[in-house]
Amino acid sequence: MKQPLKSACPCGSELPYAECCAPLHDGAAAPDAAALMRSRYCAYVLAIEPYLLSTWHPSTRPTRIDPDGALAPQWLGLQVRRHVTTGAESAIVEFVARYRVGGRAQRLHEVSHFVHQAGRWYYVDGEFPAGTRKSSAAKSLAAKFPTGRAANTPAKSGQ
Repeated sequence: MKQPLKSACPCGSELPYAECCAPLHDGAAAPDAAALMRSRYCAYVLAIEPYLLSTWHPSTRPTRIDPDGALAPQWLGLQVRRHVTTGAESAIVEFVARYRVGGRAQRLHEVSHFVHQAGRWYYVDGEFPAGTRKSSAAKSLAAKFPTGRAANTPAKSGQ
């Protein structure tokens, strides 16, 4: 799916796509983990699988993602709740993404972990905050669009 460059960016920044996530999708480095998070959400909306894979840290990256498959969600909006630098080369971003699957609205609430390596930010994994109940549709979505180590590969020793 191609996003018109002059239309509002799907990440919810209120900037035109051309001034927001498009440069990142075209290869520019994200300035921080929150910008990478927004651009990854936008890539899910636009079904840009190569970008999602290239911004996923190799230690947890799945072999493929099908963001535009038959059961793909209709993404409705993103709310970034917090962005915290946790170290010289690491950060977390807490977000809520709203989506619809099979006509039913759902929410994905995640705390994502990011690392900065070789001048670029990478998504590593995510966890669901305590008290967040996952519906069967959310569990299905998490399996289809893995977000954390449990859904991908075991962590390598020392991580």
